Amino acid sequence: MSAILKEFPEVIEAERIYLRPCRREDSFAVHAAIQASQQELKQWLAFAKTVATIEETEENLIQSKADFILRKDLRFLIFRKEDDVFIGSTGLHRINWDIPKFEIGYWIDTQYSKHGYITESTKALTDFAFDQLGAKRVEIRCDSKNKDSRRIPEKLGFTLEGILRSDSLSVAGSVRDTCIFAKTTTGN
Repeated sequence: MSAILKEFPEVIEAERIYLRPCRREDSFAVHAAIQASQQELKQWLAFAKTVATIEETEENLIQSKADFILRKDLRFLIFRKEDDVFIGSTGLHRINWDIPKFEIGYWIDTQYSKHGYITESTKALTDFAFDQLGAKRVEIRCDSKNKDSRRIPEKLGFTLEGILRSDSLSVAGSVRDTCIFAKTTTGN
């Protein structure tokens, strides 16, 4: 079956949070979260290096929705169930439907960090990838110095398969090492 024909649920639920695809009307909440968290996010994520305008954020969400519909990239927004407040973003990226293989990325509004929301959303997304999409491999890649990001796959039982030395440029422009964590249907 072609990836574009795959049916997805409207919402992926976990205990305290739910994930759903981007909507244009989310732009104000996403923009505000990035602005409030820019100091922390810009250390690791290129999109946070400069403050986007509300129009650029809206355009980004529209593009994310289009990519989701075409099954090129599956970006989800994270909301708390108790009050429907937007708290972060995650997704299945660098998709290879032939295997199928996915890479999970994530970020959180700083005011909601250290409460386990990213761990919970990553577990839900990992389960979704294996159970609903037939994943054979799910990866999480991060800067080796990003201890908070590294803790997520470690808590969830992903295997650190290796560290690629001098693999890419950091947001600051220096050469960085990249950790590759993975879960597969044949190993972990």
